Amino acid sequence: MMTKLAAADGHQFECWIEPAVGNRRGGIVILQEIFGITDQLKGVARRYAQLGYEIAIPALFDRKQPGAVIPFDQALRGRDMMLASDLSETMADVEAAVDHLKANGGKVAVIGFCWGGGLAIRAAQKLEIGGAVAFYGTRLPQYLDRPLKAPVLGHFGTTDDHVPPEMLEQAKAYLPELEVHMYEAGHAFANDARPAYVPEAADLAHARTEAFATGALGYGQAGRAAARLLAIRSLQSSIE
Repeated sequence: MMTKLAAADGHQFECWIEPAVGNRRGGIVILQEIFGITDQLKGVARRYAQLGYEIAIPALFDRKQPGAVIPFDQALRGRDMMLASDLSETMADVEAAVDHLKANGGKVAVIGFCWGGGLAIRAAQKLEIGGAVAFYGTRLPQYLDRPLKAPVLGHFGTTDDHVPPEMLEQAKAYLPELEVHMYEAGHAFANDARPAYVPEAADLAHARTEAFATGALGYGQAGRAAARLLAIRSLQSSIE
């Protein structure tokens, strides 16, 4: 369901909330690509809600165009809106979403895709969160100005022209704690509504993310062991 949140500067914006299924294990803020709160992203929210996490997806374009959802075949339009966004204002909206989930109890993690992947790294540098996951996070150089305060897991494609090898190596050198996994794929390989989708890579990246979230949100040794087993099984199935 869509709700309204307010950032610290008074800006009000829409935020998609997906309630946790079963016992609530904590919260996860999911950060958009350059397309807004798409139906595909709501599907990702349902996936993690099924694991017991309450999900929030803040509408990060609301400061420029309230309610904007950009078709996947209009990437240039989404890119322009992203470039026009102010980083400090965007992070204020992310923080408001984090605080909303914190108010309901438990720790909060941040998962971001594309533009949101880079923002997830920024969240791990500035906000009080349990951890962050960056799916093919872009614009990495602008985040190489301060250390991480929380663990970060990164998923990147070997043929991603948005994140060339030298850019990723620079980020790894500046943020040595960054845990990076590489996949035989290009950009947006985890978006099942786009031609770049690579099911095997996406499944493995999500399995690793589930294991990471279990540890980052402190769900106990038994839960962490189960999540690690899930990641191992996913890896085995991708090899077979």
